[in-house]
Amino acid sequence: MEQKKLAIIATKGSLDWAYPPFILGSTAAALGYEVEIFFTFYGLQLLKKNLDLKVTPLGNPGMPMPGGMEKWMPVLVTALPGMEAIMTSMMKKQMASKGVASIEELRELCQEADVRFIACNMTVELFDMQPSDFIDGIELAGAARFFEFAGEADICMYI
Repeated sequence: MEQKKLAIIATKGSLDWAYPPFILGSTAAALGYEVEIFFTFYGLQLLKKNLDLKVTPLGNPGMPMPGGMEKWMPVLVTALPGMEAIMTSMMKKQMASKGVASIEELRELCQEADVRFIACNMTVELFDMQPSDFIDGIELAGAARFFEFAGEADICMYI
């Protein structure tokens, strides 16, 4: 029986959007899937050596908040200066209290499980990034390279 394949496109570079590609990728690898994650546009932030990811409360009305604040706090309040830092701090404390692994730990787990990380070469050039900005073990390639894998994948996800 041929090994199943999972292809993920990671386009978001915030703390809350960093978890899905790494959790799904590491879980699929543990289940025996061959996994490749294509990081493009803001998703490239997830491959940086020094992560400084923030939560994106603005435009995210589904985000649960402590004490049910989401029921009475207007979305407009999330646009106030300092709210991003407050929400990021709250999210990190909540994750730590529940024993959720950090992005760095999940990213490392993926690499240990042979999940391939592909950085979109066009986007790297577009944003004037350097390969030295990224962790070791990634491949720089274009969308055509990713489609070689994704075209044969059993599951494709866009995150």
